[in-house]
Amino acid sequence: MISPAPASVRVAVVEDDRPTREGLRLLIDGTPGFSCVATFQTAEEALRAPITAERRADVALLDVHLPGMTGTDAVPKLRERWPDTLILMLTVFAEDETVFASLCRGASGYLLKKTAPARLLEAIREARDGGAPMSPEIARKVIRMFRDFQPRQPLEADLTPTEQRLLQLLAEGYSYRAAGEALHVSINTIRGYIRTIYEKLHVHSKSAAVSKALKAGLI
Repeated sequence: MISPAPASVRVAVVEDDRPTREGLRLLIDGTPGFSCVATFQTAEEALRAPITAERRADVALLDVHLPGMTGTDAVPKLRERWPDTLILMLTVFAEDETVFASLCRGASGYLLKKTAPARLLEAIREARDGGAPMSPEIARKVIRMFRDFQPRQPLEADLTPTEQRLLQLLAEGYSYRAAGEALHVSINTIRGYIRTIYEKLHVHSKSAAVSKALKAGLI
């Protein structure tokens, strides 16, 4: 019996720069397993758009610096209007203030616009699957801010140095494959480490494991 093909990841784009907006649309629509269901020039336009089944997105790419309402200010409004849509912020620069504000308001990840197309698509799928993708430059800033603002919470988990290093890499935005290359092991070995880490930390997702390790000061 042939298994049905997995559903495409449905993506909306909110970006005021037309070449960038069209480039993202062409990239998404031109990649098997992805579909661009809507594009908007401003946050206001996205908020006014009728909510239909055809335009409902799994993930929205939201530019930070939009004219009128900024992307950061639009996050909670879009989350309220599109409760089933995860939001990935796009920015040219990794500004501390907008990073922290957007994530606190409900964004699921934060990517630089210079992110390679293959990594951007990987991040979209990762967000749809429950992850919190970030460009490495932004992830490092978030880690520093988290350490500055959050008191440490004791954690009774005996993670090995390799497991801690893997969590550090994931927190910095590495994919499983990239983390495997950094640690000189296969992606299957990485998946085995992840299962063990989940068991030790009593979590069920990468973002929860990274958050718990950060709060405990393990990474």
